[in-house]
Amino acid sequence: MSKTADTLNTHLGQILSDTYALAVKSHAAHWNLTGAQFFALHEAFGSQYEALLAAADELAERLRALGAKAPSGIQALTKATSITDITSTDGLVIAKALHADHVALSMLLTKAVVMAQSEHDEATADLLIGRIAEHDKTAWMLKATIS
Repeated sequence: MSKTADTLNTHLGQILSDTYALAVKSHAAHWNLTGAQFFALHEAFGSQYEALLAAADELAERLRALGAKAPSGIQALTKATSITDITSTDGLVIAKALHADHVALSMLLTKAVVMAQSEHDEATADLLIGRIAEHDKTAWMLKATIS
């Protein structure tokens, strides 16, 4: 395995950890939010955490297909993630925080696409490009909500 491939696997582990952590954060937002936009945001956050859990599964399976190990517990995921917890229950404050997380994850994915393409790993690049599109779409919707 080349150094770039090893670095790509490390980045995929980071992306998986951040995706899973964002799913948990979105789920907590779904449970805990308050405010005038409760019903709309409750529904949106529910859809988002379900989509993120499905994405985490795809990312983990890709890591395994590449011969790398996926994080295997909450401590490993917590250690690897850059996603922070939410403390507010205000729906718009939460939406702003989630927006920032989706933007950050999209940027991390963009770096990993370049790595995958440099390894001629188009399957991984394709998966990551699809994830970028989803994070960008969710970020746009959250931004429209908080504007």
